[in-house]
Amino acid sequence: MTNSQWLWLVLLSVLWGGSFFFVGVAVDEVPPLTLVAARVAIAALAILPVVFALGHRLPLTVAAWLPFAGMALFNNIIPFTSITLAQAHITSGLAAVLNATTPLMSVLMLRLFVADEPLTAAKLGGILLGIAGVAILMGPDALQGLDAQLAGMALMLVATGSYGLSAVWGRRLRGTPPVVSAAGQLICSSAALIPLALLIETPLSLGLPSEASIAAIVGLGVLSTAIAYLIFFHILSVSGPANVMLVTLLVPVSAIALGTLFLDEALLTRHIVGALVIGSGLLVIDGRLPAYLLGRGSRPTM
Repeated sequence: MTNSQWLWLVLLSVLWGGSFFFVGVAVDEVPPLTLVAARVAIAALAILPVVFALGHRLPLTVAAWLPFAGMALFNNIIPFTSITLAQAHITSGLAAVLNATTPLMSVLMLRLFVADEPLTAAKLGGILLGIAGVAILMGPDALQGLDAQLAGMALMLVATGSYGLSAVWGRRLRGTPPVVSAAGQLICSSAALIPLALLIETPLSLGLPSEASIAAIVGLGVLSTAIAYLIFFHILSVSGPANVMLVTLLVPVSAIALGTLFLDEALLTRHIVGALVIGSGLLVIDGRLPAYLLGRGSRPTM
């Protein structure tokens, strides 16, 4: 990827890292499935005016909506629901470590289903190094009581496997404007999740959430979903599905950085070490710096 594409990836990780803060504020007052449904519905409403303002149109046939429906299933409905259920059984630290297996799942799925997607030693080694960095960053507490958390761990792997399948499916959206891809996926997700939330959690019978929770839900929908998916589909279109999934290695770093800056959370030595290991893994995947150090490439430029 180019330097500008790496910067987009970092920005995406900040937006998705912020989702942990927004969810943390709202989840005590809003049931989890309702929160997910509100997230995608608000994001869809925020993106639609942008679609029309840019002169784009949404599909008019059922067949044309199928690629968006598949992306909604693999990239929203299955993983969002699985992660929400998983966090009832496992710690957020362990969830973050397992979520960091998404790039590995993506390259494996691409290698399995897409013949022209190579699995290089540098990419595999860099991803494994990144996962190790996330484990260091989260600390040993994230790995305690694993024998009692198998159900949650399995659900997290269902989520990351689904993200991996979305990397394969996302190739069908090549050539589609990122704003249309984001809107189509979110509309399909909303159509599936809103009736499900109404049926299972009956949120209309609950009281109105506090102003802080409402603000958090809006932030989750607009910043961490609508704007984030515009960036996600832009990276997907220019850098490919395997590269865009590298964001899950950066999300824990961004989440901890945001917590340190805005929530007065402690910055520990393991956070710094883990971030450096993750950065090393990304440099290995990028390939330009190692090639330069070995005398086989040009100096990386900004």
